[in-house]
Amino acid sequence: MKLTWKLTFLPALLFIVTAAYGQDIHFNYDRGANFAAYKTYQWVVIPGGVVTDQLMDQNIKRAVDEQLAQKGLTRAEKNADLFVGYQAAVNQEKSVNVWGTGPRWFGGGMAQAETSTISVGKLVIDMYDPARKQLIWRGDATKTLDPKKDPDKNYRNLQKAMAKLFKNYPPQPKR
Repeated sequence: MKLTWKLTFLPALLFIVTAAYGQDIHFNYDRGANFAAYKTYQWVVIPGGVVTDQLMDQNIKRAVDEQLAQKGLTRAEKNADLFVGYQAAVNQEKSVNVWGTGPRWFGGGMAQAETSTISVGKLVIDMYDPARKQLIWRGDATKTLDPKKDPDKNYRNLQKAMAKLFKNYPPQPKR
């Protein structure tokens, strides 16, 4: 019976750990856009978007610039094929951790719970075709943040998130 309990508990624990510490990535794109035609991009401010502090703004742009350069895009100051902008937000969420001993379904064991507040950051990257005045690609990354961590480690986490976000850029046409 103990082996069954462990086999049931282990996947649940792995799911919780992955959900808590992994980046959650999503993207969508205009299936009619010719991504091969885009060679240059420029940064724009999204109206109504929240701009982070100057250092974080530089870090976000640097991490995205690195990914777009790897994809063959060149940054331009004006007259670019693409406009790139971002929005960032940090929300406070409650986290509940429950742990215990013994199989509770037989009426035994003990359980304890602890709540804490965690910071969850979300970064949305938008790419627009200025000639068509059309959003052609949007990606977002969500991750639990620890603002007390070393700034270099936070930047490495940002780089990893952007690498994961741009992994499937440009989208490959379905045949």
